[in-house]
Amino acid sequence: MTTHPYETRLRGAAEQAATAELAGLAVTPGADLVYLTGYAPPPLERLTLLVVRVDRDPVLLVPALERPAAASCPIGDRIEIVGWIDGEDPYERAAGLLGSGRFAITDSAWASHLIGLQRAAGGCSFVPASAALPLLRAIKDDGELELLRRVADAADRAFAEVLGIRFSGRTEREVAGELAVALERHGHQEVGFTIVGSGPNGASPHHEPGPRRIEPGDAVVLDFGGRIDGYCSDITRTVVVGEPDPQLEEVYQVVRAAQQAAFEAIAPDVPAERVDAAARAVIAAAGYGERFVHRTGHGIGLEVHEPPYIVSGNATPLRPGMTFSVEPGVYLPGRFGVRIEDIVAVTDDGAVRLNQATRELQMVP
Repeated sequence: MTTHPYETRLRGAAEQAATAELAGLAVTPGADLVYLTGYAPPPLERLTLLVVRVDRDPVLLVPALERPAAASCPIGDRIEIVGWIDGEDPYERAAGLLGSGRFAITDSAWASHLIGLQRAAGGCSFVPASAALPLLRAIKDDGELELLRRVADAADRAFAEVLGIRFSGRTEREVAGELAVALERHGHQEVGFTIVGSGPNGASPHHEPGPRRIEPGDAVVLDFGGRIDGYCSDITRTVVVGEPDPQLEEVYQVVRAAQQAAFEAIAPDVPAERVDAAARAVIAAAGYGERFVHRTGHGIGLEVHEPPYIVSGNATPLRPGMTFSVEPGVYLPGRFGVRIEDIVAVTDDGAVRLNQATRELQMVP
């Protein structure tokens, strides 16, 4: 029998756990469970737990009523599935599967589940998976990279479509609605977010689209994305309604140069923080250092934010197959904001952009 891709991932997870001197992983519903098994149950009060120990085969503990769904997942016929029924203590069942030792537990685990496991599995301790095994999903295989290219291309095409709509006189919410429709029209099965920050609202990086009417001369930050086949898009472009004023043009070119500098800094074995520093140096040299108020990037895959994080203090060496955003920005309170974001993939000798949408400042009606 040939090795299934999910078996390869499970084996790799156990090897990473052993290298980190862990007894294994405790995986509840979420991106880690999907990555390791292809099983995507909703997070509920009934415990679902994948136990991956370094010294034995993995076991999936599920509520009995969900066992048929678990058995039909891509690896359901190649992994032991144990059911528990309502009225039983699932944490006692889990304790028998865990045994003892130090485990990485998925960050998305409910606090009630973690407390139940700590109560029943007294011989176990738990640490966040993102801290103990930050590279569990960080290096994408060829199939994942192709999905990320596909979803990035769909986001690019949505942006190209939105450039043709009228901005002036419309509310941010109305433009956000147009973005959502464009994402779906170009293949997104799920719309995750549509940030539209116009004029002074663009100086808030995570501004929620509101009732403000967009005016001539406004810079408008468009940050949007969603999912295709579980994998995420995330792109930001800043447009201007009509002609830009000189300071907006200046800031835009600074941010564009910073994004390019960060992209050119990417290569295997380069610490993640060096990419952040490359973008930050350009913005600081232009006199806007204090107006760059967030990290340069975040990993992306089954989650829109995941390791590696491109931020000062993260010395993780970049490796081929890692995918993350490069999104420097400058934010002038009361005036405007500018951000440019692409998703990139590390290659054997540098990086490639997965987003190909124009990075020239676009003027919209």
